[in-house]
Order: sequence, then structure tokens, then C-alpha cells
Amino acid sequence: MKSPVPSGTYRYPAMNRVIYGQNFAAALAAERARKGAERVFLMAGATLSRETGFVDEVRAALGAHLAGVFTGIGAHTPRLDVVAAANAARAAGADMLVTLGGGSVTDAAKMVGMCLANDVTDARQLDAFRAITGADGVTRRPATKAGAVRTVSIPTTLSAGEFSSFAGCTDTRTADGVKRKESYASASMIPEAVILDPAVSLPTPEWLWLSTGIRAVDHAVEDICSINSQPMSDGASLHALRLLARGLRASKADPEDLAARLDCQLGAWMSMVGSQNGVTKGASHGIGHVLGGTAGVAHGYTSCVMLPHVLRFNAPVNAARQAWVAEALGRPGESAGDAVAGLIADLGLPGTLREVGVRADQLDVIAAGSMHDRCIPTNPRPIAGPAVVRALLDAAW
Repeated sequence: MKSPVPSGTYRYPAMNRVIYGQNFAAALAAERARKGAERVFLMAGATLSRETGFVDEVRAALGAHLAGVFTGIGAHTPRLDVVAAANAARAAGADMLVTLGGGSVTDAAKMVGMCLANDVTDARQLDAFRAITGADGVTRRPATKAGAVRTVSIPTTLSAGEFSSFAGCTDTRTADGVKRKESYASASMIPEAVILDPAVSLPTPEWLWLSTGIRAVDHAVEDICSINSQPMSDGASLHALRLLARGLRASKADPEDLAARLDCQLGAWMSMVGSQNGVTKGASHGIGHVLGGTAGVAHGYTSCVMLPHVLRFNAPVNAARQAWVAEALGRPGESAGDAVAGLIADLGLPGTLREVGVRADQLDVIAAGSMHDRCIPTNPRPIAGPAVVRALLDAAW
């Protein structure tokens, strides 16, 4: 009997361009001129603003067109910080947003664009726009107005959120005291342009650079192993893994190797082709969202501690695709879980929940919270309830 002919639809994202290997300040000035933006609002990481001269380089490049600078975004993109930034951008009359920093700042700018388009001025108003995953496993997203103020993103880490129309935002004022990371999305939330300059990543702490690189590995791996993978994302994800495996090890050996850093940036970009097209993720992302929002674990570390165990759990249902993963990581014949764990160990990154500060008394809360994440119902091997997640957490403990 012949195999069924695969079918599907590939949709190009609402992103105009990716500029790579060029000086970020010069590229940003050219983008502003191309767009005709008059009032640019910069959102930058606080540490980067204090400890580098990059914000001053942006000021010099934009001159009178720089309408404001905001450096108050906390880890995991708290709601209150997002709305404060949106109100500041509105007051500045912003017609372009720019991010300079890591994933939290990138997600915050996506949220700011949504807030500006939908007249959100108070954090409580975000309740009307968050995604809700029901008991049936279906994620429902309220309609949002498209944002007219778009973003140019200059990332300093490899978490790759700048290539997605999704944003994670943490509600820190919940009735039960548990912080929850919520999902928001709109086609216009994806940055209009991304500038990949390896030099701007040089001040990024090694642990953050390498661990967000594993986050990019997680994107690629869970896309390859997805229940609705696509041929375009399969090709991009496999090459992403080759670039990341090579580039991360090389930048670990020589942190000033700009070619290796650009390999990592290009790999992170390619790791997101599936996400741009609705290829669903699995339990490493689903549990990772809760580890971040509830337990405060850094994005990259969530992938370090969960991805190998999720791969081993899923191996009975997608072994052939996991073999592709191991081969792309340069470890043909090994299990994908071991190949990923080997890369994590080579980079000197943590491999257990204990090492990243998760407490034993948090595990049941994390397991229960994970069942409400959109990525759990789409895990390749069905997850029947919190007990299954708790078993994965125990394996990672």
C-alpha cells in the first residue's frame, strides 16, 4: 500500500527582512530611514544599558529621531513593566519600536505594540487578550487589532523570540500568589526587521549566551519531532542544529570568535521557521514556560534541564525523527536525548532542576500548571495528566 501524499500550506511571516553580519547601529539608522520613522522608542536591557556603550551608539545613529529610552523590563516580561513601557511609548508619540537585549525585552516590545494598537493602559486590561487553553486541549486566542507601530529587534541572546509573533508575559498579581506566564499572539507582533550583529553579543554573559543557544536547539528539535512538522521547517531546523552545535562549542572555546557567534545567530533564526508557521511544540516548551513563569528559571536553563528527558519520553513514538536530530548534532547512532545532553554537558550548563534553583515543594505546582500550557496537548506522546509531567520533573530532578 502506498504511503499517503503529504500536504499542507506554508505561510510567510509578516517580517520584512533579516540583516546579518552588519554593524547594528548603522543597520538601524538605515532601517529608520527606509521606514521614514520620525519618533523611535528604544527598549533596552537594563544591565546592557548600564555596562556597555550600545545605547549611546543608538543615540548617535538616530540623533533627533530617538524619542525615548525604556530600560525597566524585568525577567520573564512582567505585565506591569509592559504596560509602563507602552504608556511611555504612547506619551513619546512612538512610530517605531527598537529592542536591544534579550528575550524578555523582545517579548515586551511585542506586547507594547499590541497595547498601543488596542488601547491598553492598565495591566488588568491584558486579561482580555491572553490565550486560554481549555480542558479539551484547544487554545483560544481573542481577536486583537493589528499594530501600526512595528519593531526592529537587535538581539543579544539566542532565545530567538524576535522571529515569532508570540509573546510570553508574566502575571505576577494572581490571587493564589503563583506567578503565571501567559501567551499572547498577533501576526503583527512579529518584528518587522531583525538585525543580527555578532559583536553586540560580546558582553552577554557566557551562561546566558550558551543556555539560550540550547533554547534555540529546543526550538529546532521540537519542530523536527512535532506532530505537524513541515518540510520547510524540517530543512531549516536540521541546518539550525548543525550551526548551533558547531557555533556554541566554538564560542565556548573562544568567546571573541565572531564567526562562531554569527553561526549561532543564524542557527537561532533558522530554528524558528516552524514556529512562524504554526508547527506545534511539545512538553519541553510546555513545562519550560511554567518553570520560567512560576519558578523563575531562565529561559535557556528550562531547555537544558527538560529537553533530554522529554526526548527520551517521546522516543517510542518518533524514533525515526529523533535519529535525524542526533545526526544533525554530530552524534549519529546515539539517542537524541543523549546527543542533546552531551552538548549541554560540553557547554558546562546545568542538567538538573536542583541546579537551577527549583525546590522540591514546587514540583506539584509546576506539574499542575503545565497542563494548562498550549504545548502539552501537542506533545508527540500524549500526556494524560499532571502525574506524567511530575514523572518528567522527577527524572530531571
